[in-house]
Amino acid sequence: MKRLELTPDDLLRLRFAHSPMAEVVTSALALRGDAWQYSRWRRRLGTSTDGLDVLWRVLDPRSGGIPDFLTPVPQTARPTLESELAVIAATHPDRIAAELECAGIRYDDPAALIPPLLAQIRRYFDLALADLWPRLRATADNEIAHRTTTAAFPGPHSLLADLHPRLRWDPDALHLDYLKDTPLHPWSLHGEPLYLLPTAFTGAKAWIMDSPAGRALWYPPRAVTALFAAPAPPPEPLAALLGATRAAVLTLLTTPSSTGDVAERLGLAPATASHHLTALRDAGLIVAARSGRRLNYRHTDLGERLSTGG
Repeated sequence: MKRLELTPDDLLRLRFAHSPMAEVVTSALALRGDAWQYSRWRRRLGTSTDGLDVLWRVLDPRSGGIPDFLTPVPQTARPTLESELAVIAATHPDRIAAELECAGIRYDDPAALIPPLLAQIRRYFDLALADLWPRLRATADNEIAHRTTTAAFPGPHSLLADLHPRLRWDPDALHLDYLKDTPLHPWSLHGEPLYLLPTAFTGAKAWIMDSPAGRALWYPPRAVTALFAAPAPPPEPLAALLGATRAAVLTLLTTPSSTGDVAERLGLAPATASHHLTALRDAGLIVAARSGRRLNYRHTDLGERLSTGG
């Protein structure tokens, strides 16, 4: 168990962000694991990511650790992959060597490691995450919007109340249970921010990253399983009310999606998907929010209750 002591001032220093490198690291571990929720994604990739020897050596799950320099604390709420790779490239070789050794990985020339590692991270991202990235970011954006709205009432402490089943909040600390009967490891922020990073590939876990560069908590965002599952059929009462196709569109939007996403996942013509999205928006069941050059649709509170039967 880890116990993070939080003062009232610490709650005011909570920061949300979505980190590409957090998704790279956790997805690389998920690709080599057996978590059921990623099985369709793993099958789609097949052997396409073979040959990334430097990346796989640095992210070897058997080593029992992840070098912290691979996951820099975000400097903005929505960093790009290239901005985070620039931070990694600027890491001092002594720190790289120390963190590799701590993770059980030996490299004679840590500085020479960085160019091929960055190239392979870019290659991995293009193969494994690029197609999924707009929906990964939209899901994180939706999670952050939900959390910040919740913080308005009943208050900032509610940001931590239900982040994850293994996280337990009491009035002065956040407890993370890794395994039963593990020793208690108390720590505090010492006036530094805590970055909350919704990360789709964390699976059933929540991870605390405590490094000289900062502290972050990775956790799965709400409705993340919908990103990786085949589209679920809509409930029969909902289909009877809205029609089968429109109900399927509403059900799909558990994960924020663009018109193109909806068309692709449901096998619709883009014009047909747009027609149904417009009708659902006009009915107050979904809203549209721009994310970069994409327009993503997500449930309103009414749409969420209707689609889930809540």
